[in-house]
Amino acid sequence: MPSRWQRSEDGGVWIMGVLNCTPDSFSDGGAFLDNEGTNVEAAVSHGLEMWQQGAAIIDVGGESTRPGATAVSLQEELARVIPVVRELSQLGCTVSVDTTKAEVMRQAMHAGATMINDVSALGHDVESLRVAADTGADVCLMHMQGKPETMQLKPEYHNVIEEVSNFFEKRIEVCLQAGVHLSSIVLDPGIGFGKRLSDNVSLIRSIGYFKSKFNMPLLLGVSRKSFLGLLTGCPVEDRELETAVAGAVGIAYGADLLRVHDVALQGRAVRVASALTDPAAFSLAS
Repeated sequence: MPSRWQRSEDGGVWIMGVLNCTPDSFSDGGAFLDNEGTNVEAAVSHGLEMWQQGAAIIDVGGESTRPGATAVSLQEELARVIPVVRELSQLGCTVSVDTTKAEVMRQAMHAGATMINDVSALGHDVESLRVAADTGADVCLMHMQGKPETMQLKPEYHNVIEEVSNFFEKRIEVCLQAGVHLSSIVLDPGIGFGKRLSDNVSLIRSIGYFKSKFNMPLLLGVSRKSFLGLLTGCPVEDRELETAVAGAVGIAYGADLLRVHDVALQGRAVRVASALTDPAAFSLAS
C-alpha cells in the first residue's frame, strides 16, 4: 500500500506547518508561551490558521532541537504539547508530534495526532518503536549526526550521501522488524542537523537519488535555516525568500513534503514550483 504522503496525483506537494510550543526554538521560540506555560489558545489559533492556509499537517513540538538546545523534562514537554494536539485534532486538523520521547508520542497519539516526527529516527527512546508500531502512526525518520546540544560543533562526513543513505537503510529495517508498516515511513535527510553548508547543499541535490533508491516520501525541512543565512547573509527573520527558493529546488528534485513556518507564503512558492516541474500539476493549474 503506498504512503499517503507521496505526491498527490495532480503533482501537489504536501506542506507541514511548524508549531513550536517552546521558549527557545531558533525561529519562533516563545511565540506561544506565557508566564503559565503554553498559551494553548494562541497556539491552537496559529495552528488552525496554518491549516486553513493549506497545511496538510500541523507539526507540534515542545522541545527545541536547534543547535545547542538542551533537553526538557517529560512533564514539561507533555504540558506544552498535549493540550494543543488534542484541540487541533478535535478541530479537524491532521497533527504530527515533534518529539524524541516515547511517552509524549503515546499521549499525543491518544490525543489525536497521527504522525511521529522524530529527529532521532526512533532511536533516542527504546520504547519509541513499540509506540509507533502499536499506534499505527505515520513516522518521519530524520538523519542527525550527534545530538542537538553538540551537532553543529564539528560535523564531519567522508561521503554524506552514502552515510545518510546507509542510516536510512538501517533505521527502515529496524522499524520494519518492530512492526512499523513500510507505507507509514517518511524520510528526512535532516538539513542543518549535524551538517556543514556543503553537506546541506549535497543532500538537497540528492533528493532524487534518495527517492529512486527508497521509493518513499521525502520530507525537506529548510525553512529559515542557518545554511541559508550563510549563503545570503540574511538573519533568521528575513529568510522566507531563501526558503522559497530552496524549497522549490527540492520540489524539482522530487521532495514530497515541505516543513515550513510561513504556510501562506511558502504555499504560493509550492504551487508555482509544482506547476513548473510536474506536468500533471500544470495541466490542472492552467
